[in-house]
Amino acid sequence: MRAVWLKEFGGPEVLVGGDAPDPDPGPGQVLVEVVFANITFVETQFRSGRPGPFRTELPVIPGNGVGGVVSAAGPGVDGEFVGKMVVTATGGSGGYAQRVVVDAAGVFEVPEGLALDNAVALLADGRTATGLVNAAEIKPGERVLVEAAAGGVGSLLVQLAKAAGAEVIALAGGARKVGGLHDLGADLAFDYRELGWAEQAGPIDVVFDGVGGEVGTAAFKLLRRGGRMVVFGLASGSWTEIPDGDAEARGVSVVRGIGDPAEFAGFTRSALAEAAAGRLRPVIGQRFPLERAADAHAAIESRGTIGKTLLVV
Repeated sequence: MRAVWLKEFGGPEVLVGGDAPDPDPGPGQVLVEVVFANITFVETQFRSGRPGPFRTELPVIPGNGVGGVVSAAGPGVDGEFVGKMVVTATGGSGGYAQRVVVDAAGVFEVPEGLALDNAVALLADGRTATGLVNAAEIKPGERVLVEAAAGGVGSLLVQLAKAAGAEVIALAGGARKVGGLHDLGADLAFDYRELGWAEQAGPIDVVFDGVGGEVGTAAFKLLRRGGRMVVFGLASGSWTEIPDGDAEARGVSVVRGIGDPAEFAGFTRSALAEAAAGRLRPVIGQRFPLERAADAHAAIESRGTIGKTLLVV
């Protein structure tokens, strides 16, 4: 089968297409014919050799989230899985390939009415955004600031926060990205590269911090007493520095992560169901053929992408 290999850490160019053995499903597993593979920012960090959640020895086929059709089931798996359109995670590797083997227990059937590419775009980001909104406990009428609002997670946070009854202030880098934020439901949208955005944004109840660095610090200062700073990303390259004393003195809660891992599957199912019902819309800004995984990584690292980036297998 066709696949993309990572044989050494480095820039995007170290991702090289090649052949790989066809996998066979073992007990409790299914074989998925991959149609789309999801790319995350974390995967670009892994490829470059930075510490992260994925630990493995090289060479390896990278990629974690995929969508496709189940073509075979291993021993102990209900044969009804075969032929189903599903999305699933591989456990951190193997996703940039024509076929993957995964545990049947971790497979999510794509709801009727939801396109497979949209389901793949929601697999990781939908779970994350749903979990973050749940952790933030947004109340109707609160003012919510979403950083990196044109990204995969951020674009979903804008929609979910609006659905929760919040006034949504969205931040993105560059006019092209800012231009589409109102369509997602943002009440106000600002370019965080422009001076004065913080003064225009005004006091905030909840910040979804996906940028970090100076932007995250400026957003933290806007929080009212009793506000929540939900930290989930570092698009700037560094996490927001929030001294514990400062948060406590201002009565601000700092939330990191999306909660109990036991809830993650429920967050994924909720995002898929909301999308199937037409209440949540993932933004897929870029698609690349499998063989151009290196170009996809380069595009993400350039910070010029909008929404989700998918590999078309």
